Amino acid sequence: MTSFDSTPQLNVWRMLLALAVVFVMLGTTGWTAVRNHRGAATPLATSLAAWERGHLGGHRLPDPHATTPARLARFFASLDARQRTRLAARYPLAVGNMNGAPVGLRYRANRIALDQAREVERKRMRDKRLSPAGRHDAGRRMHRYEALTGKKRRVLAFDPMGSGRVAEVFGDLVRADRVSVVVPGVDTDLLTFQRTRRKYTAPVGMAVALYRAEREASPGTRTAVIAWADYTAPSGLGMDAATGIRAEEGAVRLGALVRALPGRSRVALYCHSYGSVVCGVAARALPARVTDIAVAGSPGMRVERAAQLRTTARVWAVRDSDDWIEDVPHLEVGGLGHGADPMSAEFGARVLSARGAEGHTGYFEPGTDSLRNFAEIGIGAYHAVRCAHRDDVCRKGLSGPAEVGRA
Repeated sequence: MTSFDSTPQLNVWRMLLALAVVFVMLGTTGWTAVRNHRGAATPLATSLAAWERGHLGGHRLPDPHATTPARLARFFASLDARQRTRLAARYPLAVGNMNGAPVGLRYRANRIALDQAREVERKRMRDKRLSPAGRHDAGRRMHRYEALTGKKRRVLAFDPMGSGRVAEVFGDLVRADRVSVVVPGVDTDLLTFQRTRRKYTAPVGMAVALYRAEREASPGTRTAVIAWADYTAPSGLGMDAATGIRAEEGAVRLGALVRALPGRSRVALYCHSYGSVVCGVAARALPARVTDIAVAGSPGMRVERAAQLRTTARVWAVRDSDDWIEDVPHLEVGGLGHGADPMSAEFGARVLSARGAEGHTGYFEPGTDSLRNFAEIGIGAYHAVRCAHRDDVCRKGLSGPAEVGRA
């Protein structure tokens, strides 16, 4: 089956099969599979707690939980370079993940935090109390941290806890007129953040490809791209992937990132697979600087129509003919599933061409229509995008600004 324009009876069978799988999973794993368990204090929480107890020049440091990014930015602006450097060295994880801290200072703090995390894993590699598999995992993490501390790496966020979270910037984020944010889907963590083989299927490869395509499309436009894996993505296609719990958590973090970006750059989101669920949940609370939301290989955005996203951003959708996500039931029942297919005419997104893309993870491959379209959106060249249909309806009404509540 290669399309979803099948008979109503077959669609009913698909829905029943999906629900049967869900109930089998619930029967074997229990409802606790969809709950978010909280464990012991994390390294990031420990660093933030130390910050909250800290002082500078006889004054307490501002509470990062109760202070807006704008106020935190003013606090850092009131310090001299030596004071800022001292804070980054004392509280690297806190400063490195603090929305409102200067971007360059976050890069510096995260480099320190990565160095510290690397040493922890180096010791674990030699710890005989660990199993061979545990020592091997420590080695993989150590090498990932080592790679992220390279001279040209600009890490905007980093948390080593669990499977890990990270965000990396390509380009000059401070001076950029346009910022693109790549929001990936399931099985994204520190170890899958970058790949040598099939590199354009991982967040770093996606962001690098997009940044290069934007630069090629408009060398004079100041752009920056963020590979944003700073949320806990579902692992595999289990219960977490079937619900919106991880998306709700990710949406809060994504909104915080966008609101704290420096300057007045316009922002476009590129949301792949489960990442489109995150973007769908986040949409209504995003600031007006987010002008575009493009979803690729989407299982749904947890709404039935684009207008229900309640965003001023243009909503774009793309899917190639070989993407298996097309055969996943686009429905939502009792919190399971993610709603209507963004590619459907009823949803109301602007449907783009994906010519050249293959499979569920091929949308950022150089030479594809999907990547070319993403780049044109990123630089604001909307009339240059290629629509999926010959009627060019995806470019309709693009002479003016995006309309409120419409795609």
